[in-house]
Amino acid sequence: MYSKKTEDNRESIVIPLFDIVVYPKSRTKFLADKITGEMLLTEMKNGEFVNAIGLTVKSGTKPSDVSEDDLYKTGNLLKVTFVQPADDGYLVIAKALERIEAVSLYQKDGLFYASYKPIYDLSDFDEDTQAEVMVNIKKTIHEISSRFQGAEQFTRPIDKMDSIDQIMGFVMPYIPVKLAEKQNLLEIVSVRERYLMFLHILTNQKENINIQVEMAKKVTDKISKSHREAMLREQLKVIQEELNEGDDSASGDAGYREKIENLKMPDEVKKKALSELKKLEAGGPHNPEGHVIRNYLDLLLDLPWVTEEKKSIDIAEARHVLESNHNGLEKVKERIIQHLAVMKLKQEKQGSILLLTGPPGTGKTSLGKSIADALGRKYVRVSFGGVKDEAEIRGHRRTYVGALPGRIIQGMKKAGTKNPVFILDEVDKLSSSYAGDPASALLEVLDPEQNGTFSDHYLEVPYDLSEVLFIATANSVANIPWPLLDRMEMIEISGYTKNEKFAIARDHLLPSTLEEHGLDADKLKIEDEALKVIIEKYTREAGVRQLKKQLAKTARFVSEKIVSGKVDFPYVVKADMLKEILGKEVIRQEEARKENVPGVVTGLAWTPVGGDILFIEGTFMPGNGKLTLTGQLGDVMKESAKISLSLVRSRLANTANSFDFTSSDIHIHVPSGATPKDGPSAGITLFTALTSLIMGKAVDPKLAMTGEITLSGAVLPVGGIKEKILAAHRAGIKKVILPKENERDLEDVPDDVRSELKFIPVETIEEVLKEALDIDLPRPVVSYAGNGFAATQNV
Repeated sequence: MYSKKTEDNRESIVIPLFDIVVYPKSRTKFLADKITGEMLLTEMKNGEFVNAIGLTVKSGTKPSDVSEDDLYKTGNLLKVTFVQPADDGYLVIAKALERIEAVSLYQKDGLFYASYKPIYDLSDFDEDTQAEVMVNIKKTIHEISSRFQGAEQFTRPIDKMDSIDQIMGFVMPYIPVKLAEKQNLLEIVSVRERYLMFLHILTNQKENINIQVEMAKKVTDKISKSHREAMLREQLKVIQEELNEGDDSASGDAGYREKIENLKMPDEVKKKALSELKKLEAGGPHNPEGHVIRNYLDLLLDLPWVTEEKKSIDIAEARHVLESNHNGLEKVKERIIQHLAVMKLKQEKQGSILLLTGPPGTGKTSLGKSIADALGRKYVRVSFGGVKDEAEIRGHRRTYVGALPGRIIQGMKKAGTKNPVFILDEVDKLSSSYAGDPASALLEVLDPEQNGTFSDHYLEVPYDLSEVLFIATANSVANIPWPLLDRMEMIEISGYTKNEKFAIARDHLLPSTLEEHGLDADKLKIEDEALKVIIEKYTREAGVRQLKKQLAKTARFVSEKIVSGKVDFPYVVKADMLKEILGKEVIRQEEARKENVPGVVTGLAWTPVGGDILFIEGTFMPGNGKLTLTGQLGDVMKESAKISLSLVRSRLANTANSFDFTSSDIHIHVPSGATPKDGPSAGITLFTALTSLIMGKAVDPKLAMTGEITLSGAVLPVGGIKEKILAAHRAGIKKVILPKENERDLEDVPDDVRSELKFIPVETIEEVLKEALDIDLPRPVVSYAGNGFAATQNV
């Protein structure tokens, strides 16, 4: 066997041990891999025992992937006494002689070798205390073993052992703790610490087993009690039948028949109900499926099958309800009124499905409630946030234990009418899984051509949803599958302006907040100026959800003052009191700079909570033509920057103040580097910033711009114009450059904002530079040389 001594350390072959930890003074058996086993067997044929190092392999390592780093360095010197070929390798029996530490490891010809040194125990435990600990260890092992039958064969050898290390090596392979915890016990040098840790592990196992046995006993007792009660009930039922006492199942089944005959339902459904009732009657009182059939019949009887009464749609009343319940959103409300008018002309036959999409807190769900109030219909809401099981939509088949109908049918049962307003909340939060795709299951629900015969797996008969007014809500359409989105008519809610938020807070949020906190207008008043400061300095959102939270925080502050008797009525909240009530201001609004240097341009950005301005900064330095982009820019903005640089180099090569692009590096940065930024809106801003930098001309700090550019110099339209214009107005911008095709979007901007800004629509980068830098950029003319090479000249 390969073994030698190197200076102070000895060297030997290493046997990797999988899923076991060997302890000194113990015997063990394990499987060795084929190469190691053959080496051991060859050495054993000489008639001598073989010494080898046993090192445990870390958890999760495959046998084929073992490397030096996958082996624990603390192990045992093993005396191999038996080697025999087995199915998966070689069976090895060995005795652990002493604990060792592998000083160095290396691999050669598929085998591991290591130089090692012995690890000596730190004897810090006196013999009397060791004896006491051994008694406790044996006692604990006996208590654990008493929970299992035939444990005497396990405890008998332990009683004869006179070493804790022997007991540890004998017992630890059977203790269900992690491999790393077993290895940690082996590596402890202190005798006192190692023995106490072993006792602690045994004690924990004893407590775990006691808890498991106790829980199993309780479950068994409960099952026995339930079984006994069921038997007694069956005996009682038989006795009552013999004595003609009590209600038998036949009378209950007859009650079902009467209800089915009297209820107005489609012929197909009535036929199915009578068929199920026949099965119930044929099964008798001991029918094991009786409760399943009764639950099914109860559902059929509870569902609305016929529209009892139709209330004519009153457009004037609907408009009044929407106006009184919601400030702002004029176009959204007008679109809803138009939809209701079409329903009135079509005699309420449902056509398209509405999808209200917008940021959180913009009132999508409350708009659905208002539509129900305006129509005088029942209101049902189902949230699909986190739903990833198709059965949530279509239900479970009745063959499954605990089967239920889907959320749509449950909602119809709850409504109790065939034409409710049904809100499908958070449809963009649906996700697919192994249990199916719920978004695909919704296709039948939301398709006017199909939902007249909606099929639920539990119901098993078609259900007519054509009279239901479905209104779906979503924060973003990006996650809604296209086939599902195609079946809905989208109404986008972009958010509220500052003035609209103020009106909502004053007319709706504040009164409801006072009522929720047991207050009224005679006890708490918030001045208009304070409301405006809360909106501007303590919230930043497209909706009003955070605004309501801040009002609730103010109400709680005042409630505490009132209960403590510290204030007089009414308590008036002024703007200068908000720091004490709400803390320091949490919103920092970007404002236009007083002065710009060359290379700095103000851009406009869209965010989920509204618009914002951003500054694009550029500088250059000696280099070799490298372009550096920082500020956590996305792929689209990086492409816009590269296009802008190409445009500048191609169009300003002869007029850029002799700027040498090949010997200069250009760095573009967008501040607030912790915030990810992406999108096409910064195209003309990046181009203008580069031109300003290279030409050495500053851009007016009160000028902002948005728009995408092409390599040919065209300016393309972008989205989010309303939010961007509101952000520019809020920041003190006076002039905005935007794509000409976005002029139509200015109609969405409030009149008071539009009147204070000057808008410059552009179609080409020449118009951008003329307005921003007063530069007359010549248009390119392309000519072709005789060899086919295209040369570009500025004219």
